[in-house]
Amino acid sequence: MPAGGRKLALLAGAAALLSPAPVLADTLKDALLGAYQTNPTLQAARANQRATDENVPINRASGLPSVSGTATYTEQLKETTPDPTGLFADRSLAGSLTLSVPVYSGGSVRNSVNAAETRVKAGQASLRATESSVFSQTVTAYMDVILNEAIVSLSANNVDVLSVNLQATKDRFEIGDLTRTDVAQSESRLALAQGDLRTARANLSAARERYIQIVGKPPENLEAPPPLPGLPGSPQEAVTIALDNNPDLIAARDASNAARYDIEVAGAGRLPKLEVFTSGTYSDPLGTVTNGTSATGASAGVRATIPLFQGGRPAAQERQAQARSAAALEQEIGTERGVISQVRAAFSSLEAANSIIASTQTAVSAAELSLEGVRAENTVGNRTILEILNAEQELLSARVQLVTARRNAYVAGFTLLAAIGRAEARDLGLGDEGVLYDPQVNYDRVKGKIWDWSFDPDPVAQSTRTVDTPTQDGEIPKQ
Repeated sequence: MPAGGRKLALLAGAAALLSPAPVLADTLKDALLGAYQTNPTLQAARANQRATDENVPINRASGLPSVSGTATYTEQLKETTPDPTGLFADRSLAGSLTLSVPVYSGGSVRNSVNAAETRVKAGQASLRATESSVFSQTVTAYMDVILNEAIVSLSANNVDVLSVNLQATKDRFEIGDLTRTDVAQSESRLALAQGDLRTARANLSAARERYIQIVGKPPENLEAPPPLPGLPGSPQEAVTIALDNNPDLIAARDASNAARYDIEVAGAGRLPKLEVFTSGTYSDPLGTVTNGTSATGASAGVRATIPLFQGGRPAAQERQAQARSAAALEQEIGTERGVISQVRAAFSSLEAANSIIASTQTAVSAAELSLEGVRAENTVGNRTILEILNAEQELLSARVQLVTARRNAYVAGFTLLAAIGRAEARDLGLGDEGVLYDPQVNYDRVKGKIWDWSFDPDPVAQSTRTVDTPTQDGEIPKQ
């Protein structure tokens, strides 16, 4: 069987994680969909991306025509020399309207728009990364609830078994078959098991609260998750896929490209700017006795602004942009290193967890057989009560290690999918449950808007609050 097939087979075993799924259970897909629709981290990232979209029309506005008008009303409150003729107005009204059209700006507008558009692409990739991160947190929270429920069940069963053992030990002590030491050993193990059960229930309560934080609702009889699709067969294959598809790396590359445009924008500060303009004026000296008191005028022209000396500001701004571009290049390499490390580590964790599953399944079977043999031998006096207690503890430890390895394998597998860019809503089939959020839709809506008086509705929170959810405990509901 190829490596990828072995992983899927082992993860299919992990998906069956402990016991048959109860009726009317929540599925992993339900949890992922809940997080996708209501998680505040993801909703905030979408809103921030919409804010990033607006940088394109903001920067483009500098290259578009502008119209401005002024109106002035003046009233003479005091005159040094009286005007007996009444020819001069005590009040006046004046207005003007000016249209300016930028013709040349040294490339600053074009490069500012290019930088803004590139940062939109980077932001969309970062949004994909946030989505994958939230889904990874969801899967981890989901599997932690299942794991801790399993540990609580195993711990409760261990308490029950040790309680029966203690009673049997006391009965045999009463007839002189065992000693007081045997009873004390049984009592000690039961007390320790009861403490472990309390700890397990506290851990389950914390896991359920974490689930509520991520998903927005309490977990209800979680089903075993499905096998993970599309896992790579080798670390080299995983790295190759990640270098092309990891959203964090894509965002870093786009951010680096945008920083190059910023250098050109800064350099344009030393170049001339050219604009054409036209204006019209109107004035009316109100209250005079002369004829034809109002006047109008119109003018047009070309205005060139030629920087001659700015105290070194443009050169400093360009050097600053170059330094930031250098930082972006280094951050891109740093992100690439991090992605490679994350992919290889996740693949190694997955391989290790799968190996632990296989070996621990053998250990569980052997521990079950050992406990059965020790109990049988104890009945004929060849084994002590302590040996029975040790065998029971060994079996419990093996079972806990098995369910923990299954949880670790699934989380590592999903982490690997996220690292190679295959853990987004479209990859997980969430589109079957409704329309997926597409950040391009908002960008296409706003990128060409030039009207100053267009408004969007005031924002309202999209994520759900959890203040009304009940406090979670560590009990396992009866099936």
